Amino acid sequence: MPYNIARTLADVALKSPERTGLIVPSGKGFQRFTFGELFANSSRFANALTARGVKRGDRVMLMVKPSMEFVCLTFALFQLGGVVILIDPGMGYKNLLRCIGTVKPVVFAGIAKAHLFKSIFPRFFKTIHTSFRVGDTPWPFAVSLPRLAEKASASFDMVDAARDELAAVIFTTGSTGPPKGVQYTHGIFHAQLQYIRNYYRITSYDRDQPAFPLFALFSTALGACAVIPDMDPSRPARVDPQKFVQTIRDHDVTYSFGSPAIWNVVSRYCLEHEIKLGVKKILMAGAPVSGELVERVKKIMAPGGELYTPYGATECLPVASISGTEILAETWPLTRMGKGVCVGPPLPGIDIRIMRATEGPVASRRDVSLLAGDEIGEIIVKGDVVTISYDHNDRENSLAKIADGEGFWHRMGDMGYLDEKGRLWFCGRKAHRVRTGRETLYSVCCEAIFNEHPDVFRSALVGIGEAGSQAPVLIVEPNKQVEDEEVFFAELAQLARQNSLTENISHFLIHPSFPVDIRHNAKIFREELAAWAAEMVEDEA
Repeated sequence: MPYNIARTLADVALKSPERTGLIVPSGKGFQRFTFGELFANSSRFANALTARGVKRGDRVMLMVKPSMEFVCLTFALFQLGGVVILIDPGMGYKNLLRCIGTVKPVVFAGIAKAHLFKSIFPRFFKTIHTSFRVGDTPWPFAVSLPRLAEKASASFDMVDAARDELAAVIFTTGSTGPPKGVQYTHGIFHAQLQYIRNYYRITSYDRDQPAFPLFALFSTALGACAVIPDMDPSRPARVDPQKFVQTIRDHDVTYSFGSPAIWNVVSRYCLEHEIKLGVKKILMAGAPVSGELVERVKKIMAPGGELYTPYGATECLPVASISGTEILAETWPLTRMGKGVCVGPPLPGIDIRIMRATEGPVASRRDVSLLAGDEIGEIIVKGDVVTISYDHNDRENSLAKIADGEGFWHRMGDMGYLDEKGRLWFCGRKAHRVRTGRETLYSVCCEAIFNEHPDVFRSALVGIGEAGSQAPVLIVEPNKQVEDEEVFFAELAQLARQNSLTENISHFLIHPSFPVDIRHNAKIFREELAAWAAEMVEDEA
């Protein structure tokens, strides 16, 4: 079997060269590219890169906006056997520089603003020997790759990549610790495509509006048309709902992947303006999805449409999934009672187990203590979408991977349990447990109790002090100005006393705007809130 993931684009282009494969914003309108044009452009880029000395195994850092160039350059690098380095620029310049330093790219392709950034911090880019400019803005110190590609051949002899050959390094969001580079092989990409195609029934007749650029590549590889929305993908919560909705309607989008933060904004806009969308499938991931949001989004979808909340991580996606219909009918009432968030059963071929939480490395499956029934423990997964290694990070590999014969289990860093139907329930990040000495409190379970208050937009449970003797503090981001804090806290305390999970939580704080991750604008940075809470409590004392 040919494993080079670029073969998927070649096959679609051969079968349906005239079918539209990509629609991107351009000036005041949109530009369309057929699959034939996409593959021809990809081959031209591959030839232009090769002519300039880029070769198989070279690590190539892309800092290019969602565009035709982004899609075609990525497939060009796959074609020639290069390793694509994708780092979310929204993670902050310090994290970005640290990631660049660890991944050691030798080729750089980016827009002019990225080249300016590179010139300001040259020591972090010292491994780079070849640079290319992409985009219309000039930059005097790098050759224009699109201009080189114009003169290149549209025929390229694609390398025969092996299943385990490195194809890309994609960085995590860094929601619990520094971002880590995850090694993706051509085989991993193939496995992900199979799951997305088969489980979510994506066909060549579909049109996707991906709010996360990487999913535009998946759509293209699946033979579906990708419609790039006019938005900043690093700021999803700030999406312009009018533009997002207009693109869906103008281009007959049938499915869309995005974070809960996007659909929270878009669904409110649609309901306010009595708009129904033609989308038949919506995939939401990146953070727990509330039943209230599920219900709201289902109201704006096409009749018979369905919403899904796939569960996974950069290291392995997807591993479980549940439909919005099942959430509303069966699991959401339990979530509201503090049972956690149900993310569904494992996908076919994925093995999910719950092990007793362990702080240090676990070298072998023989050293794992599995939990039975509905005991909350550490979630571990195994399957063909599970990546094997972090890039240049032996310490994190030892903490996250468990050897099992020729394969590996991945420790998700999440806490949860399996119910009697085999469905996985997510209870919060392992790092976000609050261990008081007499009990362990799980963030997602406890926060659900307080999120029932009508004035609570969201809440975050944090611990102050050393693990094992922490004091639990519940921080609230209200959805409106709190007029009387004393009354508000008394109401929260009453909610706490009514549930055995939260009866020992008695300290409450208000924070105006929670710090959240850049990629999804939905994962709460509880570590930052914990440090803030410690200062507030100290000041109160």
